[in-house]
Formats: sequence, structure tokens, C-alpha cells
Amino acid sequence: MLDQIKGLHHVTSMARDANENNQFFTHKLGLRRVKTTVNFDAPDVYHLYYGDEKGTPGSVMTYFPFPNIGKGRPGVGEVGTTVFAVPKGTLGYWEKRLADQGVGNISREKSFGQDRLHFDGPDADSFAFVEVADDNRAAWTQGDVPADEAIRGFHSASLRLRDGGATEELLKFMGYQNVDTSGNVKRLAIPGGNGAETIDIETVPGASFADLGAGSVHHIAFAVENRAKQLEVRKALVDAGYHVTPVIDRDYFWAIYFRTPGGVLFEIATNEPGFDRDEDTAHLGEALKLPTQHAHLRAYLEKHLQPLAA
Repeated sequence: MLDQIKGLHHVTSMARDANENNQFFTHKLGLRRVKTTVNFDAPDVYHLYYGDEKGTPGSVMTYFPFPNIGKGRPGVGEVGTTVFAVPKGTLGYWEKRLADQGVGNISREKSFGQDRLHFDGPDADSFAFVEVADDNRAAWTQGDVPADEAIRGFHSASLRLRDGGATEELLKFMGYQNVDTSGNVKRLAIPGGNGAETIDIETVPGASFADLGAGSVHHIAFAVENRAKQLEVRKALVDAGYHVTPVIDRDYFWAIYFRTPGGVLFEIATNEPGFDRDEDTAHLGEALKLPTQHAHLRAYLEKHLQPLAA
């Protein structure tokens, strides 16, 4: 069993409209846009990152907004719901705020004995809030959500699978341990993780496979401290028979990718070097930052990328 992985690093999804996406996360949810850059493989498409003040691993939601993308179809073989942690006693605040902001499909539910507030993103993305007591992670407090109610980071993410057995074994190999079971959902967590250390496996036998599109999660990333730890994880995964990519420089972290038995794309990402490697913390996300190989496209991209509201 590995011990290098500490929980989630980020979750990356697809969207249809960049400005709508930006408004949802920065204004409705009160997160900070910590990086404005472009897709490495499709530089005419933004890659937008939202999180806490510094973009701390375990707090970062990222998006590829493709203007002409079709709507995703939910199913198995994908991340189902991404869950954010909020302070104890704040679900009432968030329920009213989301309703006032016109957010869709707001509902209360119970999950593993916890009250949970489910809601949709702008592309019918599936999100929820869970109250967490004594979550000491620092929230972004310069938005329009008061500090006492602000999102602390991820709580968990769910994997929706036809058969969760092989993925459960993979997660245990990655350092996760069984915590609880509720109906068709198994909960696993990393002891002493980074606050975003919980994964739920929802087993739905016979369900149709998901179609990737707007509102779908593209991949889910797990955090390791540095490149040395990442190489240890990569070797262990390769030795276990997984087909893992070489290490890829993503400017703000180093990444490796592999496909899980249930079909979900996993990434292992480093906490280093962080989002302040090319702009100071006070101004994260304000300027368009381009990967070196796309720097020559700046004039074109600044003219053709959709303007983002502050």
C-alpha cells in the first residue's frame, strides 16, 4: 500500500461558456480564480482554475470551456458528484444564497449521516456541500461570501461505476481505507490526509456509460508532495500493471495519468511548484498566462478568447 498520496489535488471538468463558468465559481460560490491559462492541447480553449487564496491542493476546481461542446450525458465510468466542505451550521446560508442566485436543482439529502446540500453547476454539473466541523483550511475571504460561511476546499468526490470492486482495490493500493457503506455506496478515505481525502464509490450495475461533454468531469487528480514522491507512485502503479503516462510538466504541477478499471481517468499531481510560480499571490488569475510552447499565440488568443468578467 502506498503512503505518498494525501487526498485530492484538483478536479477538472468541461464547460460550454467560459464567462458563465467564471461567474458561477467566483461570484455564486465565492471561490478565487487562481489561474487563467489555456489548454495545453487546444490553446484556443481556456483552462480556468478556481480555489482558495493560493490554489491549495485539495481546493482547486478547474475547467476547459469549449464553446461548441455538446451536453454531457451522466452515466457510469465517471466522477458523479464533487463535494465541497463548508463550516458547521452554514447549509441554510448556502441554500438561500444559491436559490437567490438562480442555481438549479437545489435539494437537501442525507449522506453517511451528514446533511448535504446538492445543487447543479451551469452545465448541470453535480455538486454538493457538506458541513465539516473544525476544518482548519483557510478560505478565500476576498470574494462576496463571508469568511464564516466560505468554502474550505473539497470534502470528497464520488465515482459512479458498474462494478466498483477493482477500483476499490486500486484506491486501497493508493493508500485509501474503507470507512463506511451506505446502500450502494462505499466510502474510503486516507487517514491524516489533506482535508480532501474522501472518495465514495457508487455502484450502479447495468447503467449506461457516460458520454463526455459540458458538465462532465474530465479527470480527477490526487496530490503528492513532490516529484520524488510522484515517481515512487508511478513505479508502483507500473509494477502493478497500470499503463501510466510519462511525467508531464503542467507549469503549476507535474502530472501523470492512467485509466482506472472502472473507466475514470486518474491523475497524480505534485503540490509543487504551485500557482505563484509565474505571478505573485496577490494577483493570481488576473493575467492570461500561456505555456511556453503557446507564447507565440498571445496576440491571437487575447483577441479571440472570450473576455472574462472580474
